[in-house]
Order: sequence, then C-alpha cells, then structure tokens
Amino acid sequence: MDLDPEGIFRDDSDEDEDNVQEREANKDMVVYLVDASPKMFTPATTQDNEKQETYFHTIVNCITESLKTQIIGRSYDEVAICFFNTKEKKNLQDSAGVYVYNVGDREQLDRPTAKLIKDFSCIEDSFMSTIGSRFGITAGSRENTLYNALWVAQALLRKGSVKTVSKRILIFTNEDDPFGTVTGAVKTDMIRTTIQRAKDAQDLGLSIELLPLSQPDEQFDMSLFYADLIGLDGDEITEYLPSAGDKLEDMANQLRKRIMRKRRVKTLSFAITNDVCIEVNTYALVRPTTPGKITWLDSLSNLPLKAERSFICNDTGALLQDPQTRFQMYNDTIVKFSVLELSEVKRVASHHLRLLGFKPLDCLKDYHNLRPSAFIYPSDEVCTCILWESNSTTARSPCCSRRGYFLWWPVGTAWHAHDLSSILR
Repeated sequence: MDLDPEGIFRDDSDEDEDNVQEREANKDMVVYLVDASPKMFTPATTQDNEKQETYFHTIVNCITESLKTQIIGRSYDEVAICFFNTKEKKNLQDSAGVYVYNVGDREQLDRPTAKLIKDFSCIEDSFMSTIGSRFGITAGSRENTLYNALWVAQALLRKGSVKTVSKRILIFTNEDDPFGTVTGAVKTDMIRTTIQRAKDAQDLGLSIELLPLSQPDEQFDMSLFYADLIGLDGDEITEYLPSAGDKLEDMANQLRKRIMRKRRVKTLSFAITNDVCIEVNTYALVRPTTPGKITWLDSLSNLPLKAERSFICNDTGALLQDPQTRFQMYNDTIVKFSVLELSEVKRVASHHLRLLGFKPLDCLKDYHNLRPSAFIYPSDEVCTCILWESNSTTARSPCCSRRGYFLWWPVGTAWHAHDLSSILR
C-alpha cells in the first residue's frame, strides 16, 4: 500500500486549494532575538588549548545553519533577525537599543534568501562598526531594551492568523539577570512591565522560547528572571535547560530541536458524547521527504512571479466576476450548486470523529487499516464540556477553557473529576 501521509484526511475538494491550506497550516513565523551586549562577545571557554569563540559567534553560526535548513526544507516559512542591546536602532517603532537586520528588498519578516544567509554569516566582522554593542539596562537609566525587543518582535509577527500560522520568538542570551545592575523600585517596575509585555504577546498566540548560554564557571539561572518571562514553574525550570548550556557545540542541535516542530496533519473535532466534544491534532507517523517549493522568477527583475487565473464567458467573452458554480444534470434539468452548498452536501456529520464504544484490541484486524495511521493527541485550543447534575441528566453550564479541561460525571451522589487529556491517552 502506498503511503501518503499528506493526504490522510484530504477530501475531494480542489487539490491546489488543499495544498495551500495545508501549507498555511504548517507555516512558521520565527523572530530571532539575539542579545548583543558586550558580555556576548566574551570568550565562551577558558581553556587555552581550545579555540576562543565568542558567544555571539556561536549564535550566528547556529542561526545560519537553521536558515539553511529552512530555505531547503521549508521555503515558505518566514523569519526575522533582531538584535537588542545595540548602539544603533533600526525598527518601525523607533525603539532604542533594538536593530532589525535585513538585506536588499526583502521585508523584515519574510522567507529566508541566499543573500540573507550569506551576509548574516559574515556580520561579526562589521557588527561593531555598523550596529555596535552596549549594556542596554543600566543603573540610572529608564531604558528597557528587552521590553523594546519584545515589543518590536510582536509587531513583526502581527500579520497572519494564529489559527493557521505558528508564531514564535526565540531569545538568545548568556545574561540570566538582565536587571542585575538596577535596584529599588526601578528594577521592580522594569521586571513587572517586561513580564507583562511577554504575557500580552503570549495571550495573542505568540510562543516565547529561550536558548540560554551558560558561563564557563557557572550555570545559567533561569529562576532569576526568564522562568517568569516564559511561564515556567517548579520542575519545568530544570527540565527546560538544554545541555547546550555546558557544551556550545551542541547549541546548533538544540536550536534545530526548537525549530523542528511537530507538524500536525490536520485538526479534527472528537465527539465523545452529544454534549462533550474536544479538538484533537493528528500527526503523521511516516511522512515522505520532498524538496522545497520551486519559485519562478522574472528574467529581468528577478522578482517572484505571481500566477493569476481568470474565467472568460464563452458566449460574451467577458471576465466572470461572480464565484464559480457547479451543476449536475437531473432529469434533463440543470441543478446548480455553489461551492459552499457542495461542501455542506458532502459533510457526513458535524464532527470528524465520534466515539461509538469500546472493544478489545484483538477485534482490530489488519484489513481494517485502509490508510496510514496517524497519532492523535488532544489540543488545548477548543473544548466543549458540560457539567451534569449528580441526580439528573440536565446540563447545568458549559465549561470551556484553554488549559486544564475537566469532565465531570455522577457516580452515586459524589462528584469525580478527571483530566480530559489523560482520558484520551
């Protein structure tokens, strides 16, 4: 049987439209926030027999390798490179200490290009003369460059919907306490406003991740500030720290793990009962490796070509402006359907998956597998849950939340609650 994970749940609609929808659903928008303070330009190792590479040099190499991977494997993803704690400023908000790096006619958040990779790989040679480095948060100053960087990154990710596009901010730094030189009420206010800025971005669907760089003699302490910034608590702090904090040569692998996200095939609604429905994501266990998308360029301007399609009436020769309709002959009568009506006709049920019951595993036969299987895991975006009275079958009130879904049902006169995610595992 031929494996086609790309078409596991594909319907009978137009193939081009399906490709566009799946491409948009798997699209990533990433902003690299790189700390450019003088501390990043110190040697990363203390041993004389090793090559004295700076933290900044390591980060540039890691981002360059990740851009090469993206331009080959996922050419439709969009990236932006932003430095903070810089002398020069270059951003649409005109915020101090933030420099958005770009080349040529490329937009600030756009697909990676060969020129971007080539110029960025050599940026260390001219960084001090063109952009410059400084300590952004100092005593006696109210400037908060980290706050400005988060604000600029959020503005760069403003286009696109979080329902179809994954938006992320990756922070690279070796300073675990950016407000260490500030004291008193000024420090408290800066920490509060910066964390609030990060929470506002996360509420808009933006994911903030940190790739910390440890000093040669000390471990990166996330509990000082960054644990609160990205929303970690307890054991999550120690589990989050990558091994790259001790070995800089593993930094590229750690970055690749953060960039290579699990790509869901499709999002489905799973109806457990008539009143309980959750959203689940499907992941293909086997996916073919395909080359990147070919981009056609104009031979004179070298700009990407955009294909447009128009429909012309056979009788009048005029361009058709109205949406296309489809028809079916029935008893010598033309029955017309719109695209929306046709999709409703082909809809079998209001939900993609419905729980019918439970059977032993030995009842599952090999010939029941019609298509390649997919891994199903609950999503934390949509949940419809009903609270039931202990002595009645009448719904009391709906319970819907982004995280921590609970399903309640009566057992005698007592209430029992179970995490809905654990039920589906």
